[in-house]
Amino acid sequence: MREVKGRLGADGGGLIMEIATTKLSGVYVIQPLVRGDARGSFTKTIQGGFFKERGLNTRFDEIYHSVSHSNVLRGLHFQIPPADGSKMVCCLSGTVHDVLLDLRRSSATYGQHLLVKLEGDKNQMVYMPAGVAHGFWVESGPSIMLYYQQKEYAAQQDRGILWNSAGIVWPCQNPIISDRDAAFPMLKDYVSPFG
Repeated sequence: MREVKGRLGADGGGLIMEIATTKLSGVYVIQPLVRGDARGSFTKTIQGGFFKERGLNTRFDEIYHSVSHSNVLRGLHFQIPPADGSKMVCCLSGTVHDVLLDLRRSSATYGQHLLVKLEGDKNQMVYMPAGVAHGFWVESGPSIMLYYQQKEYAAQQDRGILWNSAGIVWPCQNPIISDRDAAFPMLKDYVSPFG
């Protein structure tokens, strides 16, 4: 991964976050600066100008969070056009193994995945563009995952890929998974709408 450090403007704000590129085009691991003192800490997760300068779309219409117990697996989720859009996630507590699966047919990494370990006390975030499926497994919970989503949830465009059908080496044997997620199609059987 190549790291790109970002700084605020001439007001002397200093370093605000680091962005690391990944093997999946348009997917980034972001490490915000955490400012701490005797009272606790302060972390800025969105800086519109900073993200815009780097071509990341952070105009989010929906922000939500999930709470999951240890050994829960959620995913692999995405929305198809016209409800597709970028997404950013971060783990606020617990430890999760976050997975991104490239479903963009024109991408050099189509069908490939990326696994990133996110820990609540490290404040890392993962940014993904439209056409990338997302899921995670909870190593230690309860975990709280915060989601920033460019487009609002649309049930008719909501889709998924079966969690164990894409060659992902999950660090779990028998995860707790919803009936809905267990019924998703296998990657080999899915015709992607993403060009």
